Amino acid sequence: MAYDVIVIGGGPSGLMACVAAAEHGAKVCLVDKGDKLGRKLGISGGGRCNVTNAKDLDELIKHIPGNGRFLYSALDTFSNQDIIYFFEEMGIALKEEDRGRMFPVSDKAKTVVDALVSKVRALGVHIRTNSPVKAVRYDNGGMVKGIELHSREKIDARAVVIATGGKSVPHTGSTGDGYAWAEAAGHTITDLYPTEVPLTSSEPWVHSKELQGLALRDITLTVWSPKGKKTIQHEGDMLFTHFGISGPAVLRCSQFVVKLRKQFSVRDITLTVDLFPNHNKEELNQEATTMLSNEPKKSIKNVLKGLLPERLIPLLLQRVELADDLTYHNLPKTQWLALIDLLKAYPIIVNGTLSIEEAFVTGGGVNLKEIDPKTMGSKVMDGLYFCGEILDIHGYTGGYNITAAFTTGYTAGKSAAGTS
Repeated sequence: MAYDVIVIGGGPSGLMACVAAAEHGAKVCLVDKGDKLGRKLGISGGGRCNVTNAKDLDELIKHIPGNGRFLYSALDTFSNQDIIYFFEEMGIALKEEDRGRMFPVSDKAKTVVDALVSKVRALGVHIRTNSPVKAVRYDNGGMVKGIELHSREKIDARAVVIATGGKSVPHTGSTGDGYAWAEAAGHTITDLYPTEVPLTSSEPWVHSKELQGLALRDITLTVWSPKGKKTIQHEGDMLFTHFGISGPAVLRCSQFVVKLRKQFSVRDITLTVDLFPNHNKEELNQEATTMLSNEPKKSIKNVLKGLLPERLIPLLLQRVELADDLTYHNLPKTQWLALIDLLKAYPIIVNGTLSIEEAFVTGGGVNLKEIDPKTMGSKVMDGLYFCGEILDIHGYTGGYNITAAFTTGYTAGKSAAGTS
């Protein structure tokens, strides 16, 4: 059987490509190697599905540091506001949470996945699950012919949309299958690397596990280049783990750690944690000194419990060589001021990341110089389109990657339908 459009991959970008292609009159076949559609969508947003982010477009693009500007044309076709309207029109009430994140009122990703899959079915898309693709077929004239499954079955189509994702979270089906098909068509794949990924460290507190499980709220994390230049800074929460550090602020900084390690050919990168980003040193010194003077007979260790997580205090005091039983009246000024400095810039040396498979998002992918930003069509093979994480586009967590997936998916599907 021949189709107008074949979409490979039933994740967020692939499902949206099916919707757009079918709505624009194409006969569509969705092919997925797994037994269930929308698996990555089902675990997004901590299982609540952060469907998009409501920020204005320029701000949205700033939160997609991996080639976000490439998305301007796609967002003009299908914006974050269009995404919100799309789901609400299907009867899924959404709510806005902190930093513009949009979630279903149900707080269940299943609500979004079921609605999207039902929409695809209602539009008459032929769905083929448990159908791993062996290759995308091209003719000698530089045009798509269709696909071949591992079962050797061949399916013809005038347009193929590759929406197979990256290499992150492979249990959802994202195992990098599409890169080889892109290369076979003449595309280049930029270096793949983990982004939005926890960082590893060999600091003594990692081996002792004394900080494992400790969460720091509303801190500011800064990444420094080996030359001492501030590279990036992010606010948010962080978590000490058995291998290093994680949490939202860490994930956002991770891609810059990866890039610096490669750029300077070094293993270790220094990060600093500002535990009190809303206080300057003078304000912090005054507040902490007042606390000590109000309880002059109490040890510094016990007074600081009102200011800092208890498990962090011994490390901080050891670092500036302050005995934990000192009291206000016998506190050495030099070490005390060193402690204040430390609270504003506690250094953590990291030496890498968890693997790309353990990352939330894949950095790198199909080279965007070879993709038409207005159509998501290949510049080297007629009838071939790409969308979602297989492209060299990546954003921070918070609804930005899924926005990129939906907007590129919709644009690719609509454009592919136009070739039929």
